[in-house]
Amino acid sequence: MMLRFRLSTVLLLAATCSLMTADKLTEASLEKAITCGSDGGNVQRLSCDDGVIRVRRALYGRADAVTCSEGIPRAQLANTHCSQAGTVDVVKGRCDGERECELNNNDFSTSDPCSGIYKYLETTYTCLPEIHLVACEGSLAKLQCDHKQVIFVSSANYGRSDQTTCIYKRPLDQIQMVSCSSPAGKVADSCNGENRCNISASNSVFGDPCVGTYKYLEVSYICDYILDQSE
Repeated sequence: MMLRFRLSTVLLLAATCSLMTADKLTEASLEKAITCGSDGGNVQRLSCDDGVIRVRRALYGRADAVTCSEGIPRAQLANTHCSQAGTVDVVKGRCDGERECELNNNDFSTSDPCSGIYKYLETTYTCLPEIHLVACEGSLAKLQCDHKQVIFVSSANYGRSDQTTCIYKRPLDQIQMVSCSSPAGKVADSCNGENRCNISASNSVFGDPCVGTYKYLEVSYICDYILDQSE
């Protein structure tokens, strides 16, 4: 019994340390951008050197009396519970899945969440690795993530945009057309939020953007923890 107790204690401590390390790594990977004021010239730029943007939190308003406070009268810093509803949805719609994006504070000042208060745009985001997948016509595209992660499709296109992809044993006349690729929204509809997803690269699923051309499905996606979406 004593040996089992010691082993359980060691395993519990190890698990606790792993969780603490994961939390620290997660916090360390976060980027933050702050843009003061509501002037149309104030532009916030998010960018990733590696991977693509995944927005975690976004605030337009004021959450403290320190941020963007230099030279501002105290009366304009008094309300620290001021936030524009829907800000995070706007930022996510503009920036998620992009390598870089720009936001103008004017985009969020269409209504005033706290009149007389000097506001700012604060965005917290991380850069996640993007997975690229190509499935030749007639085969299955197999998207998958690690345990407890889910798929978020950045882009998907079905057709042909070059003469080098999926050309094995294909006659020249089936790969000549390179301007027939079209968006494949059904991939996001079917796979977003799933841990694994198979989708057929076929005309029956996506239609035929160029009859007689041998096509392929090209997908870019990221894997993320679904709990992060509520932050």
